[in-house]
Amino acid sequence: MRVKLVIAYDGTEYVGWQVQKNGISIQQKINEAVSGLFGKPVEVIGASRTDAGVHAEGNVAAFDITTRMPAEKIAYALNQRLPDDIVVQSSEEADEEFHPRFDAVEKTYEYHIVNRRQPQPLKRRNCYFYHHPLDIDAMRAGCAPLVGEHDFTSFASIHAQTKTFVRTIYSLGVRREEDEIIIRVTGSGFLYNMVRIIAGTLIQVGAGLKAPSDMARILAARDRSQAGPTAPAKGLVLVEILYD
Repeated sequence: MRVKLVIAYDGTEYVGWQVQKNGISIQQKINEAVSGLFGKPVEVIGASRTDAGVHAEGNVAAFDITTRMPAEKIAYALNQRLPDDIVVQSSEEADEEFHPRFDAVEKTYEYHIVNRRQPQPLKRRNCYFYHHPLDIDAMRAGCAPLVGEHDFTSFASIHAQTKTFVRTIYSLGVRREEDEIIIRVTGSGFLYNMVRIIAGTLIQVGAGLKAPSDMARILAARDRSQAGPTAPAKGLVLVEILYD
């Protein structure tokens, strides 16, 4: 059967989702847990290849296995073999044709910013600290031009490898919860570093370094140099992936 996993993790100690030669990845730890549980090599396929330091509440993976263990019990069994910073939230049997990456129709990310005069040590692993005051109304105004289907070349890493830079953002908003500012974006899919570049540019808008009206100009330019910096990885969380 094909098993679908929903996985949460703190990405601080890892080189990202994908197995790499230069360090330990999330995928590697899950592969080891699944292989150890079933006593044979098994490789999971992930939906989103999050970068080093990026976190997740709902990344999705799948693998094939022949077993008499009920699919819904696999999550509990895997969590006994995984480190505390990786937790399988749920497991279920999926259609044999299910692919966690290619079948995704919607992804939601959040970028978390601690915005206060002094750092907050309890949030140092999963938030970006920015001590200058941020104008949340300006940041909200800067979101509007990015919603819809656009060419997001200006908001993609120069190292992005893709056939098209056109993506669709369904919603993009900014909210404040006490001393934390959260940028939340939902779209059909995202280019390499796209959410972090959007976050870095909106931070500049909030700091008064760019005007909200600049966002439309930056988008139209299709030039990475026109947008803001790539915000640090630790503030980014993959919240949810939806399927038909």
